[in-house]
Formats: sequence, C-alpha cells, structure tokens
Amino acid sequence: MKNLKYIFPLLFIFISVGCSEDTIDALQSGSITGTVVTEGDFEPIENVRISTTPATSTVFTDENGEFIIENVPVDEYSVQARKEGLLTQFEGAEVLANADVNVIFEMQPANANNRKPDAPTLLTPQDNAEGIPTTVDFTWESRDADNDTLTYELEIRNDRNNEVMRFTELRDTVQTVEGLNYGYKYFWQVKVSDSLNDPVLSEVYSFNTLEFPKTRFMYVREMNNNNVIFARDLNGNEYQLTSASQNSFRPRKNHRTNKIAFLRTVGNQTHLFTMNLDGSAQTQITSNIPVNGFNLEKVDFSWANDGASLVYPNFEKLYRVNVTGGGTSLIYEEPNGKFITEVDVSNDNTRIALLVNNATGYNAEIYTIDMSGNFIKSVISGLDGALGGLNLSVDNQRLLYTRDVSGYESADYRQLNSRMFIYNFNTNQSTDISDDKPEGTNDLDPRFSPSEAEVTYVNTSNDGISEMFIEQTLIENGGASSRQELYSNAKMPDWE
Repeated sequence: MKNLKYIFPLLFIFISVGCSEDTIDALQSGSITGTVVTEGDFEPIENVRISTTPATSTVFTDENGEFIIENVPVDEYSVQARKEGLLTQFEGAEVLANADVNVIFEMQPANANNRKPDAPTLLTPQDNAEGIPTTVDFTWESRDADNDTLTYELEIRNDRNNEVMRFTELRDTVQTVEGLNYGYKYFWQVKVSDSLNDPVLSEVYSFNTLEFPKTRFMYVREMNNNNVIFARDLNGNEYQLTSASQNSFRPRKNHRTNKIAFLRTVGNQTHLFTMNLDGSAQTQITSNIPVNGFNLEKVDFSWANDGASLVYPNFEKLYRVNVTGGGTSLIYEEPNGKFITEVDVSNDNTRIALLVNNATGYNAEIYTIDMSGNFIKSVISGLDGALGGLNLSVDNQRLLYTRDVSGYESADYRQLNSRMFIYNFNTNQSTDISDDKPEGTNDLDPRFSPSEAEVTYVNTSNDGISEMFIEQTLIENGGASSRQELYSNAKMPDWE
C-alpha cells in the first residue's frame, strides 16, 4: 500500500505531460511570403489576389509586388495568384513551424496562350491586275485557331500622291470601294486583329485601274441640292467628275491642256477651279477676287491664251488669271457700270465677246473688245428681254447667242420664248436657228459642236422649274433642223 501511494501521482504527471505536448504541436505555424512579377521583364505587379488551398487568409500584393500571409498552420499548400488580364498561376509551399516560406510568381498576360490569327490572304483584285474599274470589291480571308472574333483594316495607297484610304473595324472580308481614280496604280493591304495579340499584316498587292476613256461632252446635273459635273465617252457611258457634296458647275474643257475649268461655291463666294479630264487634281485658281455677277447660274468665263489663262467677270470688271493661279490682272471695266455676265475669248485670242446687263439681268447688250480692252463692235443692244449663251466660232466669223424674243421682263428673270441666233460679223445679220422649238419652251446655253455643223443647247419649259433637256440640232442653210434630245435632267453643256 505504501508503494501504491507513490505510483498514482507519477502516473497523473505522465498523462498530463503527454496531453500538453499534443496541444502545442497542433498550434505550430509559419508564414508564406512572396513576390509577383511580370514574366520576362520582372516588373512588380500590384493588387494581385493571393490565396491558399487549404484556405487560410487572402491578401493582395503591394506596390512592390510583395505579400505575406502570417500565422499559417504547418501544412502543405497550393498558393494561387490571380488578377484580371493575367493568367492565374499556382505555386506549392510547405509551411514549417516558426519559419517563412517564400514563393515567386512570374505572371503572363491572359492571352499568353492565345495564338495570333493567320495573316490575311488577299483574293481580289489579284496582284498586278490590270484594267480594274474605279469601283472595286476588295476580298480576303483569314483564320484564327482559337476562333476569336476578328476585325480587319483595309489600307489603300497610290503611286501619284500621299493619299491613304483606310477602312477600319471591318467585320466582313469584303469591302466595296467607290471613286478610285482612272489610270492609277494602287497598293492595298489588310490588317487583322483578334483584340488579344498584336495585329497581323497581309502581303501588299497592287493593281492598275482603267485608263480614263475619251470624253468630249460634259454637262451638269443637280444632286443633293448641288450642281455636279458629268462627262460622256464616245460610247455614251456617263462618268461623275465632281462630288455631290460640293456645288460645281459650268464646265469648260480646253483640249490643248486636257484640263477642265469650272466654277465652284467656296463658302459664300464662287471661284474658278481646274481638274483633269477624269476629275482628279481639282485645284482652286482664283482667290482674293472671286467670280461674281447678277446671277451666278448665268455667269460664264472663258479659256484664253491657248489654255495658259482664264478670263472671268467680277460684276462690271473683267479679269485674267493664270491657269496655275496668281497673276490676276484687270483687262477691262464696263464703262456704263453694267455687270459683265458672260465672256467668250476667240480661238486666236484677238477678240472677246461680252454680254453685259444691269443688276436685274436686263437692259442687256452684246459687243466685242480686243485683249487690251478696246471696243470693237456692237452686236445687239436696246432690246427688251434677256440675252445669253455667247459662243464664238473658231474662225471668228459667227457668234452664237440666245434672246427672249417675247421681250418679257420680271423680278425673277423668267424667260418666255428664248430662241437661238447666229450673228454673222461679215453681214451684221442674225439668223434664228430655233426652228421647230416647242411652244412654251426656252432654248438656252447654246454651244457650237467641234465641227460647228451642230449646236448643242438646253431646252426646258418656260415655267423656270421644269426638267431640263440637252438637245442637238444641225445647222443647215442658215436655219436649223433635226432637233434631237441627248440627255435628260441635264444643263450647262460643253462639247469640245
């Protein structure tokens, strides 16, 4: 019994010590520290979410890309680093008692495993293609192994200037482009993007557009409340030369320079422009002294000096300007203060025919001067009604014009019976060539044909608002015959 008295206390002490050691082991912990950087350049990444499996605490990296998770129970863990736009990464970590375990994450962009799309394959127009129309369907194809949504950019350049045409954010692999220039060499390339990788470029293809067809006939149509200039080739095909977004009118071709001069509204002024026969290289010629008169729809100008200059009116003054711009000079001023409305310079540059009138368009007269501004001859004056349509014959022997024989005058400049006449400088006689003109219509804006065997002109109702028709008639025996309609909804003809 005495021995048992000492055994029980010792057993109690042993059991107590054993239980105390188990409790201390369960509470042992360490820390997980680490750094998150970008792969390759090792730049620190801030605000990366760090968590573990099994779950402990969730922390975020600081501006240095560093983090620490404290009081992590001793165990083996999978540490996760996650941030939007980057690929989620995992690193293993074994936490030991009273120790720090360090992990480093090198994170990649979310698209790191995404493959670039294939370079676009250009289909049409084919490389080095010839004779391509000015309206082109550009087609191509591209594939993406990850089936990403693709967008395209089409870029078109040419060999004449620095103009670049770009069509961006395209979803389709076909793009129709209108308004290319005739006779140009074009270069085109397509860029594809999957919004994840850098864009991929196609090869560069080239093609040549059709040469501009021979056109000798021009006229004006109204589109979008603007005047627009058109041309016709020998086969009757129509070509638009100026944009419907600009008011361009009164075309006059010069065959020596192969240029077309015309009028265009610029702000609140009207200026002279020139362009190539295909409508390219549109260039403003006048600047500080614009074209002006009582009615800009009636005002006309003329080529001079074999295409080296242009002669135009500004109210009562007549100016000459170099076709390259600049060199503007006053060559004549109407002595009675009337406005100069129309001007036509003879083929040999010795004579200028002028139509002048008052501010309402009446009290009109037609006469000729020389290039120095000296008066030569009166053709018509002292009659009531409107005059218009000056055009000298190539030999200076005849002058084409129109006169409203009704003599009617009104505030809106309405004409009731405008007819065409040819004045002969040798006989001083005018001959009416508006035979068979329908009643209630006007013949306006006459021009000799290149052979001068015909006259083209505008015929329209005298109500002043109806459709206009360009017609042609033969000149025979001092009269006229064979009135023939050429184009509808057209005005201001020019046939060179």
